[in-house]
Amino acid sequence: MKPTTLQVELGDRGYPIHIGAGLLTQSALYAPHLTGRIALVTNDVVAPLYADRLLASLGPAGSDAIRVILPDGEARKDWSSLERIYAALLAESADRKTVVIALGGGVVGDVAGFAAATYQRGIACIQVPTTLLAQVDSSVGGKTAINHPLGKNMIGAFHQPRVVIADTATLATLPPREFAAGLAEVAKHGAIRDLEFLAWIEANVAALVARDPVALEHAIRRSCEIKAAIVAQDERETGVRALLNFGHTFGHAIESALGHGTWLHGEAVAAGMVLAARLSARIGRIAEADVQRLEHLLAALGLPVKAPAITPERWMEFMGRDKKNQGGRITFVLLDALGRASVVRDAPDSALREVLAAA
Repeated sequence: MKPTTLQVELGDRGYPIHIGAGLLTQSALYAPHLTGRIALVTNDVVAPLYADRLLASLGPAGSDAIRVILPDGEARKDWSSLERIYAALLAESADRKTVVIALGGGVVGDVAGFAAATYQRGIACIQVPTTLLAQVDSSVGGKTAINHPLGKNMIGAFHQPRVVIADTATLATLPPREFAAGLAEVAKHGAIRDLEFLAWIEANVAALVARDPVALEHAIRRSCEIKAAIVAQDERETGVRALLNFGHTFGHAIESALGHGTWLHGEAVAAGMVLAARLSARIGRIAEADVQRLEHLLAALGLPVKAPAITPERWMEFMGRDKKNQGGRITFVLLDALGRASVVRDAPDSALREVLAAA
């Protein structure tokens, strides 16, 4: 299949998203911004699979690259990983023309992107996502961050990449659980913005779960189209971009309460979307049948739809620290209908507690 290219329209900060199989070995063609030295940031799972292949495709620049290999896992999305990147850049006298290449999933992309955003007050970054979740969501939009024990993604910066190179062939090596976690973000895009796409996902569950290349490429492309359009409208999440956090208020609370890495991000978001849909129904925004439809789809995609056992006090503690909150009020993204969502800051506390108790 011929690669697809989309554009994130942000004026002079705009950039292309390239999607297709085999792009990793053609990186020089798709990343024409390598005027300085390369700093490759990856992890100890992805590095043996793809690091040499990527750097070889970059010719002399690749052979002279700084390599930073981080431990794998959400629990390592922390200060120690960030410091490891800074130390490598400083030890190698990396300057402002150095280009960070983030090769890996969402954790690598977020930590490497944050390092790029802050090293010498900002250097260029290229995202090369190797997980489905990163290809459909985290690599696009410029959000970078590390976690804190008291909250997920609470320390970070907006820093747009120069280009995103999504090689769909890398998904073949993705463990089933991580692959399913990426499908949660695919379903999210349909649930908040595109009922027709949501219906397509329902009709193509078997093909997606089987990793059919044609179905996967369509799912990735449409997800990126939706996210790119929203980011172009609201780069720094002052309005419509908050819709992309459907399920995340609950999901981030799950991740923080259980300990980062216990549940994968996509798993927590899936259970969070069900809770957000249930809250939407509880206050009369959607019908119960819509909740059941979304829950059935997520379960069919291999995702958890029941939240773990968390006390109401812990739920409220972690949701109370969510980045979308304003004036001490918890902000939710709720459904007005399947395929259409809105930001709500006045959800009744009684309805929220009823939903949490039922969970």
